[in-house]
Amino acid sequence: MKTLKIRYISNEIEKLRYIDGKSDWIDLRSAENVTLKAGESRLIRLGIAVELPEGYEAHIVPRSSTYRNFGIIQTNHMGVVDHSYCGDEDEWKYPVLAMRDTEIHVNDRICQFRIMENQPKLVFEEVEHLGSASRGGFGTTGVK
Repeated sequence: MKTLKIRYISNEIEKLRYIDGKSDWIDLRSAENVTLKAGESRLIRLGIAVELPEGYEAHIVPRSSTYRNFGIIQTNHMGVVDHSYCGDEDEWKYPVLAMRDTEIHVNDRICQFRIMENQPKLVFEEVEHLGSASRGGFGTTGVK
């Protein structure tokens, strides 16, 4: 079991916990009231700073209901917080673009995260041929 040291920068948000015991993802909440017009972007404060275990990073993505409920999309599509972003003032934030006029309130669940082990060190070996047969195209479709 790994330990995450959490500093709550906002005392208005609920404490971190697994999503209703159904998942290993953890909801993150807005630490501020936000009003956005369609087309506006913003970093929304999430009210926490975290010290991740050595060798781990956090992946932050929208909740499945984020767009439906708030009309926002995450502008970097997946946020990655590495182990070095771990100071008292290193507050996690959520970069969004409003697709419609919207309001987000303190404590609204707007995204989720999980931690993952860092990718191992890789060595790149250049070869003339790979050991598998070509599938003939792009992705699983085989269509160019």
